[in-house]
Amino acid sequence: MEHPIFSKIEHANKPDFGDILSKSFELFKKVWEQALYHALVSMVVVIPMILLIYIPYIAFIFYLGGFDSYHSYDSYAYYNEPDITPYIPVLILYVIAIFILIFLVQAVVYGITAHFIRVLKKADMGTTENVGGYFDLIRGNFKKLLLLSLATFGIAFAAVLACYLPIFYVMVPLQLVVVFFAFHPELSVSEIIKASFKLGNKFWLTIFGLMIVAGLIAQLGILLCIVGVFVTAFFVHIPMYFIYKDTVGLSLVTDRNTTPTGL
Repeated sequence: MEHPIFSKIEHANKPDFGDILSKSFELFKKVWEQALYHALVSMVVVIPMILLIYIPYIAFIFYLGGFDSYHSYDSYAYYNEPDITPYIPVLILYVIAIFILIFLVQAVVYGITAHFIRVLKKADMGTTENVGGYFDLIRGNFKKLLLLSLATFGIAFAAVLACYLPIFYVMVPLQLVVVFFAFHPELSVSEIIKASFKLGNKFWLTIFGLMIVAGLIAQLGILLCIVGVFVTAFFVHIPMYFIYKDTVGLSLVTDRNTTPTGL
């Protein structure tokens, strides 16, 4: 039997661009501290990944003498290309390890972002519900988050292979994936993807416009000595919350799927 959320999407009213943008600013005033904390926690997760990727890469370049410009030329002033053939198996394993690491980190970031979506609901509705900690949604849902990470990457990669233009089409529904997971972790991966595309396709232009405006606003933090970008970075998720609320509604979101169990 199909989940009732699909019927909600089918009969959803068109969201109002200006109204959602206005409500997003108002809600951001209430949650900017939480937005900052979630951005910092996400960075704590991402920075070790960056180090794990680049430290071996830089070490390998040094090993090959890539930064030794003097010894890169022979007596006839011809540049000597280092022979990397013996290292191809290692490089292949390195690339595979990078992708695995990216998927794992992306899964964790999805969980942190989903928690922020629940914080938005609590602040917006003025409830006292328990939204748990930053990583509570990851416990018991990591496999699903990992599969969502793989699925979204696969969809985006396929769009890029199709001459890039389709990426503008898929970026809208992919932005909604974390919202559907946040409120309905009981849905399967395929159902979350299906619901995201169903809602994204129905109101594509409105959502795309909100994404562009929200993305520009999120970058305004750079003007505040760059540090401010951590405050504004999570603003992009607020319009997506209101898109969900104003179309699907929160009637299907119950304590059962908003209160973390920690299992």
